[in-house]
Amino acid sequence: MVRPSIRSGKRKLHKTIKGKYVWRSIRKKPKAHKCAECGKPLLGMPRGTRVEIRRLSKTQRRPERPYGGQLCAPCTRRHFKLMARQ
Repeated sequence: MVRPSIRSGKRKLHKTIKGKYVWRSIRKKPKAHKCAECGKPLLGMPRGTRVEIRRLSKTQRRPERPYGGQLCAPCTRRHFKLMARQ
């Protein structure tokens, strides 16, 4: 029996080694990462399960800039402007 978390997803025909065709359940993709301030989806952040993301190199997991993976580019720019004015 398929786990309930996978059961509601899509199904795909898969050919086995013996030549039979069986239905395989496809896991759902996780939601996109969101900006902490405005809530827009973050660009440069991969959508995948924890295991898939762990397999990526460190530079592929998140953008290499301050607040990378937490704030989007416009919010980061706004944050730096406010810090410079203080």
